[in-house]
Amino acid sequence: MKIIILGAGEVGATLAENLAHEANDVTVVDTNQSLLRPLQDRLDIRAVHGYAAHPAVLRDAGANDADMIIAVTAVDEINMVACQIAYTLFHTPTKIARIRSSEYLIEDRLFHQDAIPIDMSISPEQLVTDYIKRLIQYPGALQVVDFAGGRVQVVGVKAYYGGPLVGNELATIRTHIPNVDTRVVAIYRRGKPLIPEGDTVIEADDEVFFVAARRDIKQVIGELRKIDRPVKRVMLAGGGNIGTRLARALENQCQVKVIEHNPERAAWLSERVNRAIVLKGDAANETLLREENIESIDVFCSVTDDDEANILSAMLAKRLGARKAMSLINRLAYVDLIESSGTQIDIAISPKQSTISALLAHVRRGDVVRAHTLRRGAAEAIEAIAHGERGNSRVVGRRLDEIKLPPGASIGAIARGEEVIIAHHDTVIESGDHVMIFIIDKRYTPAVEQLFQVGVSYV
Repeated sequence: MKIIILGAGEVGATLAENLAHEANDVTVVDTNQSLLRPLQDRLDIRAVHGYAAHPAVLRDAGANDADMIIAVTAVDEINMVACQIAYTLFHTPTKIARIRSSEYLIEDRLFHQDAIPIDMSISPEQLVTDYIKRLIQYPGALQVVDFAGGRVQVVGVKAYYGGPLVGNELATIRTHIPNVDTRVVAIYRRGKPLIPEGDTVIEADDEVFFVAARRDIKQVIGELRKIDRPVKRVMLAGGGNIGTRLARALENQCQVKVIEHNPERAAWLSERVNRAIVLKGDAANETLLREENIESIDVFCSVTDDDEANILSAMLAKRLGARKAMSLINRLAYVDLIESSGTQIDIAISPKQSTISALLAHVRRGDVVRAHTLRRGAAEAIEAIAHGERGNSRVVGRRLDEIKLPPGASIGAIARGEEVIIAHHDTVIESGDHVMIFIIDKRYTPAVEQLFQVGVSYV
């Protein structure tokens, strides 16, 4: 696939790295040579220096025969204009744009072929908001991703001493919760992946990923750790786009306090929330946090646009007694550092990874309708639709133990109409099934995609 990426920032660079390693023809456009040069040095891509929305620059980047343009510059207007030009001058089949301003996104009629021809708009702020809401919904989860319209979820949990399944073989999970069907699809022990088998013993501190129907998620979490009490009090550091969205989304189900240092923004936000309390101040001010009873807060979440401020305020809140601390971190290197160094921050949230997950489903081969990066991009979970019949498909009409999956890949669940089927060795895939596959090493994702491509003469 020939793909042009507009913008060589962290999202564009990470996306280029993902796609270049999967044998795509990738070109990256940016006005900043210092961003393009290192990408070109370490990846097999083409770099074009220039303004992303200029027709001559797009033509030089190969827009005449590109399959897809992904506009992820820092400016919404550039992304929109670039997609318009790609449609008008080059008839590019697929145009994707990152749109950050909610003022554009609330206009339903804006992004259509007869208006601004964008096939998919991605809002990093909304993606992060939805992600944090799922983490608050399932206290104790490290990561929660939706499949099959939210009916199936893959959840990552850190196993704790005292969890009923900890110290026992995976096969005993049916004894513990006989009325729930679930499947453990991956285990990470001291940072290294294990392929789970029935006789695999869960150890404390293992990072366990399982798949289950949404209705059963909390019961399965309870097998791996003590169930945390429901979240009732949330404190947000930062009243920007994400803080505003979160406050609005949570204020009817939790007590929400938002700390915003900018007086004008704090006043603006106070007029746009109903029940949330807006405080003007510094979220890293120990006196302020104590005065606002930080020790009674269930979740402290720092979501400013300053990584360092987010890390420091979350660490301080946790030290002062907040039950759980989350921090929004844009720099991927910081995310790795926080999650591997044993700091007091419970969860580091990367908007870049959320954005990339949303993009991946549109560049996957085969009929892949959803893709999520997991464990900071090392692993991946995808939802693919099975097509064809036994004679021309590698998966349709076959039991799972007949399908030759690449190393470290496992089928976790199937959505068939409204039914959710947890995968077992004798489960047979039918045409039209939505199949959830967990891939421990994303290098094998192209091999999984090929399994779901229908061949004209495959037998």
